Amino acid sequence: MSPLDFTHILTQAVDELSDSESFKGLFHQHKDGEPLPSAPVLREIIELARAIIFPGYFGKSTINSQTINYHIGVNVEKLFHLLIGQILAGICFGKTGECCDCAQPQREKATLIAAEFIRRLPDMRRILATDVEAAYNGDPAAQSYGEVICCYPAIRAISNYRIAHELYTMEVPLIPRIITEMAHSETGIDIHPGAQIGSHFAIDHGTGVVIGATTIIGNNVKLYQGVTLGAKSFPLDEEGKPIKGINRHPILEDDVIIYSNATILGRIVIGKGATIGGNIWVTEDVPAGARIVQRK
Repeated sequence: MSPLDFTHILTQAVDELSDSESFKGLFHQHKDGEPLPSAPVLREIIELARAIIFPGYFGKSTINSQTINYHIGVNVEKLFHLLIGQILAGICFGKTGECCDCAQPQREKATLIAAEFIRRLPDMRRILATDVEAAYNGDPAAQSYGEVICCYPAIRAISNYRIAHELYTMEVPLIPRIITEMAHSETGIDIHPGAQIGSHFAIDHGTGVVIGATTIIGNNVKLYQGVTLGAKSFPLDEEGKPIKGINRHPILEDDVIIYSNATILGRIVIGKGATIGGNIWVTEDVPAGARIVQRK
Protein backbone atom coordinates (compact mmCIF):
# COMPACT_ATOMS: atom_id res chain seq x y z
CA MET A 1 0.00 0.00 0.00
CA SER A 2 1.39 3.41 -0.93
CA PRO A 3 2.27 5.87 1.86
CA LEU A 4 0.01 8.35 0.10
CA ASP A 5 -2.95 6.20 1.17
CA PHE A 6 -2.25 7.25 4.77
CA THR A 7 -2.31 10.97 4.08
CA HIS A 8 -5.78 11.41 5.59
CA ILE A 9 -4.65 9.66 8.81
CA LEU A 10 -1.62 11.91 9.13
CA THR A 11 -3.67 15.01 8.39
CA GLN A 12 -6.30 14.08 10.95
CA ALA A 13 -3.65 13.41 13.60
CA VAL A 14 -1.97 16.76 12.93
CA ASP A 15 -5.29 18.59 13.17
CA GLU A 16 -6.19 16.89 16.46
CA LEU A 17 -2.73 17.43 17.97
CA SER A 18 -2.85 21.11 16.95
CA ASP A 19 -6.19 21.72 18.63
CA SER A 20 -5.66 24.06 21.59
CA GLU A 21 -7.87 21.97 23.88
CA SER A 22 -5.69 18.89 23.36
CA PHE A 23 -2.49 20.56 24.59
CA LYS A 24 -4.00 22.74 27.29
CA GLY A 25 -1.49 22.86 30.13
CA LEU A 26 1.11 20.99 28.06
CA PHE A 27 2.30 23.78 25.76
CA HIS A 28 5.04 26.30 26.48
CA GLN A 29 4.69 29.13 24.02
CA HIS A 30 8.13 30.46 23.17
CA LYS A 31 8.56 34.16 22.47
CA ASP A 32 11.14 35.44 20.01
CA GLY A 33 14.37 36.43 21.73
CA GLU A 34 13.76 34.43 24.89
CA PRO A 35 16.48 31.91 25.82
CA LEU A 36 15.48 28.33 26.57
CA PRO A 37 16.84 26.08 29.31
CA SER A 38 19.44 23.77 27.79
CA ALA A 39 20.36 20.37 29.24
CA PRO A 40 23.77 20.32 27.48
CA VAL A 41 24.64 23.78 28.79
CA LEU A 42 23.51 22.86 32.30
CA ARG A 43 25.70 19.74 32.16
CA GLU A 44 28.60 21.98 31.19
CA ILE A 45 27.79 24.26 34.12
CA ILE A 46 27.84 21.31 36.52
CA GLU A 47 31.15 20.04 35.14
CA LEU A 48 32.69 23.51 35.40
CA ALA A 49 31.48 23.85 39.00
CA ARG A 50 32.93 20.42 39.82
CA ALA A 51 36.25 21.37 38.21
CA ILE A 52 36.35 24.50 40.39
CA ILE A 53 35.29 22.78 43.62
CA PHE A 54 37.42 19.65 43.08
CA PRO A 55 40.41 20.93 41.05
CA GLY A 56 42.44 18.21 39.37
CA TYR A 57 39.67 15.62 39.60
CA PHE A 58 37.46 17.11 36.90
CA GLY A 59 38.26 19.27 33.91
CA LYS A 60 41.95 19.80 33.13
CA SER A 61 43.84 16.87 34.66
CA THR A 62 47.19 18.66 34.14
CA ILE A 63 46.39 21.31 36.73
CA ASN A 64 49.06 21.88 39.41
CA SER A 65 49.89 24.37 42.15
CA GLN A 66 51.54 26.70 39.63
CA THR A 67 48.61 26.73 37.19
CA ILE A 68 45.62 26.38 39.55
CA ASN A 69 44.91 30.12 39.71
CA TYR A 70 44.82 30.36 35.92
CA HIS A 71 42.61 27.31 35.42
CA ILE A 72 40.15 28.31 38.13
CA GLY A 73 40.03 31.85 36.75
CA VAL A 74 39.19 30.60 33.26
CA ASN A 75 36.54 28.22 34.59
CA VAL A 76 34.95 30.81 36.87
CA GLU A 77 34.63 33.33 34.04
CA LYS A 78 33.13 30.73 31.70
CA LEU A 79 30.79 29.48 34.43
CA PHE A 80 29.62 33.03 35.16
CA HIS A 81 28.60 33.71 31.56
CA LEU A 82 26.91 30.33 31.08
CA LEU A 83 25.00 30.79 34.32
CA ILE A 84 23.64 34.16 33.22
CA GLY A 85 22.10 32.61 30.13
CA GLN A 86 20.55 29.66 31.93
CA ILE A 87 19.31 31.67 34.89
CA LEU A 88 17.72 34.09 32.43
CA ALA A 89 16.14 31.15 30.62
CA GLY A 90 14.73 29.89 33.92
CA ILE A 91 13.32 33.30 34.80
CA CYS A 92 11.63 33.66 31.42
CA PHE A 93 10.39 30.07 31.44
CA GLY A 94 8.87 30.69 34.88
CA LYS A 95 6.85 33.62 33.50
CA THR A 96 4.68 31.52 31.20
CA GLY A 97 1.84 33.63 29.89
CA GLU A 98 3.41 36.85 31.18
CA CYS A 99 5.55 39.42 29.46
CA CYS A 100 9.21 38.72 30.12
CA ASP A 101 11.42 41.64 29.19
CA CYS A 102 14.67 39.73 28.80
CA ALA A 103 16.47 42.68 27.26
CA GLN A 104 17.24 44.59 30.44
CA PRO A 105 15.72 44.07 33.93
CA GLN A 106 15.60 40.28 33.74
CA ARG A 107 19.12 40.06 32.34
CA GLU A 108 20.37 42.32 35.12
CA LYS A 109 18.64 40.10 37.67
CA ALA A 110 20.20 36.98 36.12
CA THR A 111 23.64 38.63 36.18
CA LEU A 112 23.31 39.52 39.87
CA ILE A 113 22.23 35.98 40.74
CA ALA A 114 25.11 34.48 38.75
CA ALA A 115 27.56 36.77 40.55
CA GLU A 116 26.12 35.80 43.93
CA PHE A 117 26.43 32.12 42.98
CA ILE A 118 30.12 32.64 42.15
CA ARG A 119 30.59 34.40 45.50
CA ARG A 120 29.18 31.33 47.28
CA LEU A 121 31.50 28.82 45.57
CA PRO A 122 34.11 28.85 48.38
CA ASP A 123 31.38 27.98 50.91
CA MET A 124 30.11 25.22 48.61
CA ARG A 125 33.61 23.77 48.48
CA ARG A 126 33.93 23.91 52.27
CA ILE A 127 30.70 22.02 52.89
CA LEU A 128 31.30 19.51 50.09
CA ALA A 129 34.70 18.80 51.65
CA THR A 130 32.85 17.71 54.80
CA ASP A 131 30.62 15.42 52.71
CA VAL A 132 33.70 13.80 51.16
CA GLU A 133 35.21 13.40 54.62
CA ALA A 134 32.02 11.79 55.95
CA ALA A 135 31.88 9.34 53.04
CA TYR A 136 35.54 8.39 53.47
CA ASN A 137 35.38 7.99 57.25
CA GLY A 138 32.10 6.09 57.08
CA ASP A 139 33.15 3.48 54.52
CA PRO A 140 35.93 0.98 55.33
CA ALA A 141 36.14 0.17 51.62
CA ALA A 142 37.16 3.73 50.70
CA GLN A 143 40.89 3.92 49.98
CA SER A 144 41.26 7.68 49.55
CA TYR A 145 39.44 10.99 49.25
CA GLY A 146 40.20 10.83 45.53
CA GLU A 147 38.33 7.56 45.20
CA VAL A 148 35.34 9.05 46.98
CA ILE A 149 35.33 12.15 44.78
CA CYS A 150 35.76 10.28 41.50
CA CYS A 151 33.70 7.15 42.09
CA TYR A 152 30.99 7.59 44.70
CA PRO A 153 27.54 8.35 43.23
CA ALA A 154 26.52 10.02 46.48
CA ILE A 155 29.14 12.75 46.00
CA ARG A 156 27.88 13.35 42.47
CA ALA A 157 24.29 13.61 43.69
CA ILE A 158 25.14 15.72 46.73
CA SER A 159 27.31 18.11 44.70
CA ASN A 160 24.48 18.58 42.18
CA TYR A 161 22.11 19.16 45.10
CA ARG A 162 24.36 21.74 46.77
CA ILE A 163 24.79 23.64 43.50
CA ALA A 164 21.05 23.50 42.79
CA HIS A 165 20.14 24.46 46.36
CA GLU A 166 22.04 27.75 46.12
CA LEU A 167 20.14 28.65 42.94
CA TYR A 168 16.90 27.51 44.61
CA THR A 169 17.46 29.83 47.60
CA MET A 170 17.93 32.67 45.11
CA GLU A 171 14.49 31.81 43.65
CA VAL A 172 15.69 30.73 40.22
CA PRO A 173 12.79 28.86 38.57
CA LEU A 174 13.14 25.41 36.98
CA ILE A 175 16.96 25.30 36.65
CA PRO A 176 17.66 23.90 40.15
CA ARG A 177 15.19 21.07 39.59
CA ILE A 178 16.75 20.18 36.24
CA ILE A 179 20.18 20.01 37.91
CA THR A 180 19.06 17.64 40.68
CA GLU A 181 17.10 15.50 38.23
CA MET A 182 20.28 15.09 36.18
CA ALA A 183 21.92 13.52 39.22
CA HIS A 184 18.76 11.50 39.89
CA SER A 185 18.89 9.95 36.43
CA GLU A 186 22.63 9.23 36.76
CA THR A 187 22.72 7.88 40.32
CA GLY A 188 19.21 6.88 41.38
CA ILE A 189 19.46 9.39 44.24
CA ASP A 190 16.56 11.89 44.28
CA ILE A 191 17.25 15.02 46.35
CA HIS A 192 14.91 17.96 45.89
CA PRO A 193 16.85 21.26 45.67
CA GLY A 194 14.59 22.78 48.33
CA ALA A 195 15.74 20.37 51.05
CA GLN A 196 18.00 21.83 53.75
CA ILE A 197 21.01 19.63 54.47
CA GLY A 198 23.81 20.30 56.96
CA SER A 199 27.49 19.40 56.83
CA HIS A 200 29.13 15.95 56.87
CA PHE A 201 26.21 14.39 54.99
CA ALA A 202 26.75 10.81 53.80
CA ILE A 203 24.71 8.47 51.65
CA ASP A 204 26.08 4.92 51.53
CA HIS A 205 25.48 3.12 48.19
CA GLY A 206 22.63 5.52 47.56
CA THR A 207 20.38 3.87 44.99
CA GLY A 208 16.72 4.59 45.67
CA VAL A 209 17.21 7.38 48.21
CA VAL A 210 14.44 10.02 48.10
CA ILE A 211 14.65 13.33 49.99
CA GLY A 212 11.59 15.57 49.72
CA ALA A 213 11.44 19.31 49.18
CA THR A 214 10.79 20.46 52.76
CA THR A 215 13.11 17.96 54.47
CA ILE A 216 15.53 19.41 57.01
CA ILE A 217 18.68 17.39 57.77
CA GLY A 218 21.19 18.36 60.45
CA ASN A 219 24.92 17.75 60.60
CA ASN A 220 26.67 14.38 60.51
CA VAL A 221 23.66 12.44 59.21
CA LYS A 222 24.05 9.17 57.31
CA LEU A 223 21.51 7.44 55.07
CA TYR A 224 21.74 4.05 53.41
CA GLN A 225 20.25 2.91 50.11
CA GLY A 226 16.49 2.93 49.63
CA VAL A 227 15.73 5.45 52.39
CA THR A 228 12.68 7.65 51.78
CA LEU A 229 12.19 10.97 53.56
CA GLY A 230 8.72 11.67 52.25
CA ALA A 231 5.29 13.13 52.92
CA LYS A 232 2.66 11.18 54.81
CA SER A 233 -0.33 12.90 53.25
CA PHE A 234 -1.25 15.90 51.15
CA PRO A 235 -3.81 18.37 52.57
CA LEU A 236 -6.25 19.33 49.83
CA ASP A 237 -7.78 22.68 48.96
CA GLU A 238 -11.49 23.30 48.35
CA GLU A 239 -11.10 22.01 44.79
CA GLY A 240 -9.56 18.76 46.00
CA LYS A 241 -6.04 19.63 44.82
CA PRO A 242 -2.92 19.25 47.01
CA ILE A 243 -1.97 22.46 48.83
CA LYS A 244 1.54 23.48 47.82
CA GLY A 245 4.26 25.09 49.90
CA ILE A 246 3.53 23.46 53.26
CA ASN A 247 6.11 21.66 55.41
CA ARG A 248 5.34 17.98 54.91
CA HIS A 249 8.67 16.13 55.13
CA PRO A 250 10.74 14.97 58.13
CA ILE A 251 13.29 16.83 60.23
CA LEU A 252 16.44 14.83 61.03
CA GLU A 253 18.53 16.30 63.81
CA ASP A 254 22.32 15.91 64.10
CA ASP A 255 24.05 12.50 64.19
CA VAL A 256 21.08 10.48 62.91
CA ILE A 257 21.64 7.18 61.07
CA ILE A 258 18.92 5.63 58.91
CA TYR A 259 19.50 2.15 57.51
CA SER A 260 18.46 0.72 54.16
CA ASN A 261 14.88 0.85 52.90
CA ALA A 262 13.53 2.69 55.94
CA THR A 263 10.62 5.02 55.16
CA ILE A 264 10.22 8.20 57.22
CA LEU A 265 6.99 10.05 56.47
CA GLY A 266 5.43 13.34 57.47
CA ARG A 267 6.58 16.42 59.37
CA ILE A 268 8.05 14.45 62.24
CA VAL A 269 11.32 14.90 64.14
CA ILE A 270 14.00 12.23 64.36
CA GLY A 271 15.92 13.32 67.44
CA LYS A 272 19.66 13.88 67.75
CA GLY A 273 21.70 10.68 67.67
CA ALA A 274 18.73 8.42 66.87
CA THR A 275 19.17 5.24 64.83
CA ILE A 276 16.44 3.92 62.53
CA GLY A 277 16.79 0.29 61.44
CA GLY A 278 16.16 -1.02 57.95
CA ASN A 279 12.85 -1.91 56.30
CA ILE A 280 10.56 -0.10 58.72
CA TRP A 281 8.04 2.74 58.48
CA VAL A 282 8.26 5.70 60.87
CA THR A 283 5.39 8.18 61.05
CA GLU A 284 5.81 9.56 64.59
CA ASP A 285 8.51 11.56 66.34
CA VAL A 286 11.56 9.61 67.52
CA PRO A 287 13.30 10.79 70.72
CA ALA A 288 16.95 11.76 70.77
CA GLY A 289 19.25 8.78 71.09
CA ALA A 290 16.49 6.24 70.42
CA ARG A 291 17.09 3.02 68.49
CA ILE A 292 14.12 1.94 66.38
CA VAL A 293 14.34 -1.55 64.85
CA GLN A 294 12.01 -4.31 63.73
CA ARG A 295 10.71 -6.57 66.44
CA LYS A 296 11.76 -10.20 66.21
